[in-house]
Amino acid sequence: MADSTASTTPRTVPSHEDRPVYVIGGGPGGLAAAYALRARGVRAVVLEKSDQVGASWRRHYDRLHLHTTRRLSALPGLSMPRSFGRWVSRDNVVRYLEKYAEHHKLEIVTGVEVSRIEPAPGGDGWLLHATGGRELTGSAVVVATGYNHTPRIPDWHGRDTYTGKLLHAGEYRNPAPYAGRDVLVVGVGNTGAEIAVDLVEGGASRVRLSVRTAPHIVRRSTAGWAAQFTGILVRRLPVRLVDRLAGPMAKLSVPDLAAQGLPRPGTGLYSRVNEGSIPVQDVGLIAAVRKGKVEVVAAVEGFEDDKAVLADGSRIDPDVVIAATGYLRALEDMVGHLDVLDGRGHPVVHGGHTPKNAPGLYFTGFTNPISGMFRELALDAEKIAKAVARHTSKAEATPAPTR
Repeated sequence: MADSTASTTPRTVPSHEDRPVYVIGGGPGGLAAAYALRARGVRAVVLEKSDQVGASWRRHYDRLHLHTTRRLSALPGLSMPRSFGRWVSRDNVVRYLEKYAEHHKLEIVTGVEVSRIEPAPGGDGWLLHATGGRELTGSAVVVATGYNHTPRIPDWHGRDTYTGKLLHAGEYRNPAPYAGRDVLVVGVGNTGAEIAVDLVEGGASRVRLSVRTAPHIVRRSTAGWAAQFTGILVRRLPVRLVDRLAGPMAKLSVPDLAAQGLPRPGTGLYSRVNEGSIPVQDVGLIAAVRKGKVEVVAAVEGFEDDKAVLADGSRIDPDVVIAATGYLRALEDMVGHLDVLDGRGHPVVHGGHTPKNAPGLYFTGFTNPISGMFRELALDAEKIAKAVARHTSKAEATPAPTR
């Protein structure tokens, strides 16, 4: 997409020494941050490594819909069309992101991947090393490369010598290639649960779901009340209180699936969220498990003699193994040397805050809140823009040292 000017006339707040704020990543978080910055008169340039915005969304499986409502999933400055329905499809998310960039005339440069960020010479601003030997200097940087960046498959024993078909869920598109086949899905997050249901509905001969830790399962909507609404209401409440409230609610809304291999979790819902485990929103898993169409099996421990070895000692021989085992943030090469990541490789701060040792470096999209990812990206964008504009104004107001 060619560079262009904003669709509305922003308030004039010049970027420090005319250097832009670089936003790394052209997904929803990056686009939202770019718009919010420009709305405050700060020049923002989005650097996207692929040739289109919304690259990660284009790679998701076909049946995916947002688990959050359309009204609470819009980014700043542009609502989602009512024609998208309450639960927005993957294709419509992509259409929305394209329209968002066009509507706001965001300044986006595609085909540029940032490999490393360093303090700029002199310590004021940031130097970005990018493809083609580019060196770009920005007054600030917003890292928005995404929560689902690099597919992760566990280093299972025997994985390298396993000759069966093994793929990551990121490669899964639809059930057509697996019709009439025996498929093992590993991992019972939202992705694994939905792929298992998709396979059943698409005609797989057998679908097994490998579970290490029983998940919390919630209804996406009950009597018109979306689970997201509850997530927003309880997000600021004490963890123990939410855990205590969630237990009875789960018993009322979700049947006991212990006999089918999915017992109720022993730890609280919100405690698990704080550990990074989001509840599974039911899009057909409960019914499929109750009817035996999705068989729950033990965790995969490795592969031996071309069979999957499970934690209970059993061995199974599926035609296909789909690893719904998550993603890595993959930030180490870019910013790991700046001491801004925690032990899990996640940024130590996000939104409008910057690390104390790295002022002007912002992160968005690296949390997975129960209140909704898109909603939080929108809120973070405004916080980041406010912080950057405030910092820029202070920098412009500071007189240059005299000799």
